[in-house]
Amino acid sequence: MDIIKEDKENILNTYKRFNVVLTNGHGSTLFDQDGKEYIDFSSGIGTNIYGICDKEWIDAVCEQAHKLQHTSNLYYSEPQVRLAKLLCEKTGMKKVFFSNSGAESNECAIKAARKYSFDKYGEGRYEIITLVNSFHGRTIATLSATGQDVFHQFFFPFVEGFKHAPANDIKALDELISNKTCAIMIECVQGEGGVNALDPEFIKHIEKVCKEKDLVFIVDEVQTGNGRCGYLYSYMEYGVKPDIVTTAKGIAGGLPFGAILFSEKTEHVLGYGQHATTFGGNPICANAAYSVISRIDDNLLSHVRNMRKLIENKLIGKPGIKSISGKGLMVGIEIDEKYKAADVVAKGIENGVIMLTAKNKIRLLPPLNISEKDLTKGLDLLLKSLSEV
Repeated sequence: MDIIKEDKENILNTYKRFNVVLTNGHGSTLFDQDGKEYIDFSSGIGTNIYGICDKEWIDAVCEQAHKLQHTSNLYYSEPQVRLAKLLCEKTGMKKVFFSNSGAESNECAIKAARKYSFDKYGEGRYEIITLVNSFHGRTIATLSATGQDVFHQFFFPFVEGFKHAPANDIKALDELISNKTCAIMIECVQGEGGVNALDPEFIKHIEKVCKEKDLVFIVDEVQTGNGRCGYLYSYMEYGVKPDIVTTAKGIAGGLPFGAILFSEKTEHVLGYGQHATTFGGNPICANAAYSVISRIDDNLLSHVRNMRKLIENKLIGKPGIKSISGKGLMVGIEIDEKYKAADVVAKGIENGVIMLTAKNKIRLLPPLNISEKDLTKGLDLLLKSLSEV
């Protein structure tokens, strides 16, 4: 079968795919249908956090697949309960709702924040402040929450009730808060917006103002969470406690899964019939996620932070590289204006390294357990690709 030809004829053309058919791999290495080898610096956009074909993950998936692949949320499920308990123990949050994706997780958070305010203050207190250059998903509501004009096209009318403050601008944020505001929603590191980490003082201020004004403090950990930034969840580095945390991507190691974590303040907001999903908490995905979360320990997080240092030591000061942004193994590489990140990524495919972009930065999201050897090899290929564009 000509995969590329059949894809173009049968699949909706919403992705600008590279001319590569990936077929298999192991760890940080991928292979295409011609047997060509690639170092994987993308992890399926941050999902395969233990790399390809991780044995413990495979065992967890297969174990549950041999028992029960799915049951509705009208019944209790051991994999869900084990995972929810583990997440609560590791975060100090009180309750968990399971979804299928990051966008769905953020939709749930939006609903919960508005209902919290409605229950306490009645109608009219519904606005949510997010940040310029944020990204929260591709549903109509999460596109509306996203603070990038490029996403606010075609699909009118968008959902009302979202305002966007410049990142790290405390004065501008405070000026947007009114008697209509119910929540503030942030990513501690803005992924699609350029892999930019927020200032600690800004994050602390948001926590403070949310407490003072009884706003719901939401942290979107869809991309930053599950060890990606060198902590179980990125907000933990800043010593703050959100009211709602959303996550997805890497939580189930490559299967579609998301989670919304609720604190004491918000754990009772959503009651029977007020939010639901058919596939959320799927037993196979939940078992896979338990395998992932249970292995995110101090040793793995230390490895993530050490590999970050290796990346900085290897790249900072090299020709064409201006700066490194992000946290842990969520890496943004600012390059000279004479280059285009997309061109460097395309050249990387030719040279055998798979990378991503974020605006005009090269973005790296390698497996969290990537070896020093594979990381070094991939970085050498990155520098080679940059020199050749």
